[in-house]
Amino acid sequence: MKDVRKKRFTRTAGCIVALGAMVSMVACSNANAEGSLSFGEEPPAPLSPGTLVTSHDLTESAALPSAAKNQRVTYISQSASGEAILVSGVVAIPKTPAPVGGWPVVSWAHGTTGVADACAPSADTPNGPVHDYLSVVDQTLDRWVENGYVVVQTDYEGLGTPGGHPYMNGTSEANAVTDIVRAARQIDEHVGKDWFAMGHSQGGQAVVFTSAIGKDRAPELNLKGAVSIAPGNGTAQIPELVASGNQSMAGGVPFVPIILLGVQAVDPSVVPEQLLSDQAQPLLEAARTGCLAAVRAVPPVPVDQIFREGADLTALTASLNEQELTTVAPKVPTLFAQGTADVLVSVASTTGAVEDFCAKGSAVEFKTYEGADHRGAIAASYEDAKDFTSRILAGGRVTPGTC
Repeated sequence: MKDVRKKRFTRTAGCIVALGAMVSMVACSNANAEGSLSFGEEPPAPLSPGTLVTSHDLTESAALPSAAKNQRVTYISQSASGEAILVSGVVAIPKTPAPVGGWPVVSWAHGTTGVADACAPSADTPNGPVHDYLSVVDQTLDRWVENGYVVVQTDYEGLGTPGGHPYMNGTSEANAVTDIVRAARQIDEHVGKDWFAMGHSQGGQAVVFTSAIGKDRAPELNLKGAVSIAPGNGTAQIPELVASGNQSMAGGVPFVPIILLGVQAVDPSVVPEQLLSDQAQPLLEAARTGCLAAVRAVPPVPVDQIFREGADLTALTASLNEQELTTVAPKVPTLFAQGTADVLVSVASTTGAVEDFCAKGSAVEFKTYEGADHRGAIAASYEDAKDFTSRILAGGRVTPGTC
């Protein structure tokens, strides 16, 4: 058990109260280092999105080794339904001297880990349930902090903090990705206003939504651009394809309970137990308490036996359709990166998204990496991403030729 006496707090919360007229939740609390809430007696105090609630030194696996300081934080953000919520994450401060205007920021959006609290990246340990994925990601993130960028990593809504995780909900993700930049500026005065949204897979989709709404959400900051690596897309098609018994969807089956639970977190009318067959219930139970690897470890269920016969997928599909990349368009320069050997997000999927954004007039670049798989694209794209951010910070534009 961790010794909580060693944890350093920079702020305690009185109450999470209304954000304008939209918010009705009031959750009075003192927040502990793990982000859980306990009721207290402090008077209500309005906390705006991005307010830093707690901060403590982090030395576990989620800490980036090249950082001068790693902090696990909780901060105020906004849920998919517009309520004030507590979100956790990590802030890594560089060792390099801050330039004039402060260090630029990379706000990282992680790929699919699951919907259970154990899947929060900030809680990673060497034997943790998502360490195999996060250890790969952190190698590249450490290069960013080593090269003078503050790296912030949100856990998203409901991962490690109260409430369900609305998996692939673009607005919720974008809120969390943006608001952690605001929180980081309360940790160190040298954290600058210039920032980039950057992410992979689920996080690649989150980045596209952030590129569309981030400037309006935080006008006091300077969202300079975005880097979307193998962005999740076409999620709305998965349930119908699985329900049809399409055998090519066998690899997508572990994502089905995660998708269902994610939609239920926003729309309680979607009841996963009523949609999945009796044979598929173990997949659902694994997703409730474990992470993606735990779902994959459940004995296989044939694709044509995942959903109950006659299951009504209308509400599920309608909710997922609202999160597709076609519903938004980047409003800042955006680099898309894709591995050619990716079997989870295809080159065709990302190519189609880029073509759509070109047609909408967005400023985009597109890079592919021969032989790189889904995870391999993260490291493979680093040099191009670094060139992209440096160029944009210097006042440059996207390289012509993609559109």
